[in-house]
Amino acid sequence: MKNKKSLGQNWLKDRDILIDIADHASVDDSDTVVEIGPGLGTLTSALFKFFDKVIAVELDDRLAENLPKSFPGKNLQVIHQDVLSLDLEKLDLPKKYVVAGNIPYYITSPIIQKFIHAARRPEKIVLLMQKEVAERLAAEPGDYSILGLSAQIYAKVTLGPVVSREFFTPPPKVDSQVVILEPLDEPLASEKTMSLIKLGFIAPRKKLATNLTIGLKLSKEEILQKFAENNISENARPADLTIADWVALEKSL
Repeated sequence: MKNKKSLGQNWLKDRDILIDIADHASVDDSDTVVEIGPGLGTLTSALFKFFDKVIAVELDDRLAENLPKSFPGKNLQVIHQDVLSLDLEKLDLPKKYVVAGNIPYYITSPIIQKFIHAARRPEKIVLLMQKEVAERLAAEPGDYSILGLSAQIYAKVTLGPVVSREFFTPPPKVDSQVVILEPLDEPLASEKTMSLIKLGFIAPRKKLATNLTIGLKLSKEEILQKFAENNISENARPADLTIADWVALEKSL
């Protein structure tokens, strides 16, 4: 079936890699997985080796219609809908469930934000995405971005295997990588801290003090005084601060 470029469809065809992704998604005491963008059902097939029930959310009407024909007798629920508009409260989900999928770059951040902030958060979120984005999600101080910080404040983020572009049909222009997110019981920072982070990243390459001077409408001297109180370098850039630094700075300010 011809892929739709507008939906970022690239079919992963290697069976061993698909099984590995499904294995990363498996957790104890959970038999239900919500799959994002099942496409031709290659990952769906692998997920059924670890889960009894797959709730497949597919936007493409052709694929949503054809998918059940590939899994007769399986506990497969296909929802023809955009995952970003999906109401999790209306799904028949157990207390513990997992989210998995091979997702396009352009909706990576909205998908992650949807599930880590959901009232009924999954036990684990396992996504195959563009490698560069995966690295940003799991970045460390010095390489932080809003995307990475907003994920790591709410979830433990680890990287899984890299998947070369040659394993896809048609091959994308970049390699992919698996990312595993495990939502935390409590976030590492408040919404106020997240608001400060967004101000700090107004111009990511500029010095943080400059950005906060503009964003908070305070004098540079006031900002630098708070930096000194919290052992933050006056030359620090937004990507340099740890989550703990941001929390301390927000409380100080």
